[in-house]
Parts: sequence; structure tokens; C-alpha cells
Amino acid sequence: MIIVMKTKAKEEQVEGVIKKIQELGYRPHVSRGVERVIIGAVGDERHRTRLQALDSMPGVDSVIPILKPYKLASRDFKAENTLVPIDDGPVVGGKQFVVMAGPCSVESMDQLRETARAVKEAGASVLRGGAFKPRTSPYSFQGLEKEGLEMLAEVRKETGLPVVTEIMTIGDLDLVCQYADILQIGARNVQNYPLLRKVGTTRKPVLLKRGMMVTVEELLMAAEYILMGGNQNVILCERGIRTFETATRNTLDISAIPVIKEKSHLPVLADPSHSCGYWQYVHALSLAALAAGADGLLVEVHSRPQEALCDGGQSLKPEKFHRLMDALRNLAPAVGRDLSPQVRGSNARAIA
Repeated sequence: MIIVMKTKAKEEQVEGVIKKIQELGYRPHVSRGVERVIIGAVGDERHRTRLQALDSMPGVDSVIPILKPYKLASRDFKAENTLVPIDDGPVVGGKQFVVMAGPCSVESMDQLRETARAVKEAGASVLRGGAFKPRTSPYSFQGLEKEGLEMLAEVRKETGLPVVTEIMTIGDLDLVCQYADILQIGARNVQNYPLLRKVGTTRKPVLLKRGMMVTVEELLMAAEYILMGGNQNVILCERGIRTFETATRNTLDISAIPVIKEKSHLPVLADPSHSCGYWQYVHALSLAALAAGADGLLVEVHSRPQEALCDGGQSLKPEKFHRLMDALRNLAPAVGRDLSPQVRGSNARAIA
């Protein structure tokens, strides 16, 4: 259920409704729009008739059931687009088209530093890099773990770029939160519900990647686990799904971008690198994602992809990434977007 407050509802009336929702055994989630406040009541749907009586409370305009299985992620709950601010970085979900770029894996300080400087010079506003790597083969490079996080922190100080990196287990959450500006939930963990619940208790922005065999509705249900924990800073990512096609690693579901934008208020990125698996197609897929309404990209860039320990074949060299950013800048105004950096706050940082 959502409780829509009247346009000029007083704050004490809003608080009164929140208190009543809690007394009824539901969890309130407040969305403050430009003109009015909407309160979501999440809990056992079998007893939702008890919530209908809230329409008689002072300041309440209406009580409306949300029929979709995902409640807090739905446009019914929040009509305006959610804006996710990144510390000392961009706001995801607004006019700025946000590009996050860097290597699949942190391999060495020289590799990370060289790539980070290159992507920043080209116009990326967030540095991506994996310290923990979920690999299909147990014999593949698994990441540098804490050492990789420390390298990301050092390069972040040098470049001022916020960092997005993957969190794989609940046990690593506190460690990763010390270093990461954005917590990435990878495709293989999108339905790891205990992890999603735990991440929902943080207030770190979360980049939630769609799984290879996960529907749009299942992706939004995964986001619901995070939102229910109170963390509203969720960014979705379309990264390709598994189909019968073998010409590419996966199939980038371009149609998912406008579908998600219609069904949900959450921002959506596209990952052209993992979706196709070949650097040759990243440029075209990136432009397609921008045209389809994506709020940004997650692109793999490596200073020497031929030496990469992970996914070198899908990584752009710095000069190719520069050309991609130029093409995106040319296209962006035609679809109402802007690639100009919009950095918030200071670049000074301290690691706890």
C-alpha cells in the first residue's frame, strides 16, 4: 500500500501516519516529492485492509494498493526519477550521463594508476576495478582482495575518482565499505538475498547488475530487498543476458533499458563490455544504450589488455576509450543528456 499525503500536509500529520503504520506492524518508507509526500507501507499483504482505514487520518489524500510484486522500486510508489549521489562524484539518474570505467581486475599499482589517469582524462567520472573476482573456473585469477582495495584507495586519492568495486560475501562487507564509494553486486549474486538484505542496511550506493538469466521483474525484486533495508541509493545495470546467440558472450538487452525506466524510478546503467565480450562492439553498444535512455555506462578499459589477467578481450585501450567518449559527447545533446563532469564536494578523502 502507498499512503498519499495531501499537498499541504503538515509534518506532524506525516509523522502521525508513519507512527500508525508502525503500530499496525508495517514498515514505513517515505518518498518526499516536489509537491507531496508518499509513504509506502511494506509488510504482510494478507492484512492490508487494516491500512485502508488510514485514509481517514488528517493530511491523508488517498490509500492506494500497489499491485506489482516490487513495491518500493515501482513508479507507483515514486513517480520522480531517483537521483543517487556519489561522494565527491556525480549524481546518477539526472541529466548527466555517468561513465564508470577501468580494468576488470586490479592487477598492479602501475596498471591501475595508468588506466585510471587515462579514463579520467577521457572524461570518466568513476573508476571501476575488481578486487574480489567471482570466476567460473576456480583456477582463474580471483583478485588481489584487500591489497587490491588498498590500491584502489591510493589511486582514488591521486585522481579524485570515486571507486566502484564488487562485494561478494557478507563477511567482506565491512572491509569493502571502508574503501568503496559504490558497492557492486555482480550478476552471479543478484539473487543472493542474504547479501542483498545486508547491503540494504548500509547507505552506500549499490550498483546491482542483472543476472544472465534474470528477468526484468526479477531484477526489480532483487532491488526491493535492498530498498526494504532502508538503502534508497540503488543503481540498476543491464549487462547482457544468455540467449541462443553465440556470436557474442551475452546479448545486451537494449529493450530492458526503456522497460525498466517505465516500470521503476531507479537509474539504469548499461555494461557493454560484459554483454558482448569483444572490444570491437563496445563502441556501438555504448551509443545504443545512451540512445535507449540509459543513465550511464560501466566500461572496461585496460592500458595493456593483451596482458590482462581477466577479460582482456573485451577491454578498450585508452585511445579507443577516448574515441568512445568523444562520440558519446556528440550524441548526448540529441537525447537530452550531458557528459560534462559534475563533481560534488571535495576530493579530500580518509580511509577508516
